[in-house]
Amino acid sequence: MKILSAVAALLVVSSVAMAGGLEVGEGVGAFYVKDVTGPSAGEKLCYRCQYRNRPVVSIFAREMNDNVASLVKSVDATVGENESKKMAAFVVLLTDQPEAQESQLKDVAKSNSISKTPLTVFDGPTGPPAYKISKDAEITVMMWVDGKLKVNEELKASDLSNDKIKALVAKTETILN
Repeated sequence: MKILSAVAALLVVSSVAMAGGLEVGEGVGAFYVKDVTGPSAGEKLCYRCQYRNRPVVSIFAREMNDNVASLVKSVDATVGENESKKMAAFVVLLTDQPEAQESQLKDVAKSNSISKTPLTVFDGPTGPPAYKISKDAEITVMMWVDGKLKVNEELKASDLSNDKIKALVAKTETILN
């Protein structure tokens, strides 16, 4: 029994040690992206700054694939359903070749009718340093309100199933007070 308890404790410590990123309750800081499909397309800006204390979903991805596009489409629909609550969202593609990704992001937005969630690029695969995005996470979904982090989910691309997308979208309730 002691061995089992020790193993369980080790697993908990290991999972905590592997979990990177901002902790729930921490403040989210400003960072700049290049807007590709949003209202400021072509400009560098800070969506964190623009959205201020609103309820926000931010999706950081290292690749835009069909699963990520499905997640964004679902979040985009949720933003539309919650306009009266001033909900907002944006996607940040983390890449060392931001200009090369722009046409793909425009195609994804058009083919998935994503209109309320700007798709942006960040110059660098590690993302904004203050956000401490895990190098092992292919997708990181953060949700905040009043500038405080409420949800931080780090995922492998293979984890992003339809059920996981539904579960992530359901977590928007934590920011829609």
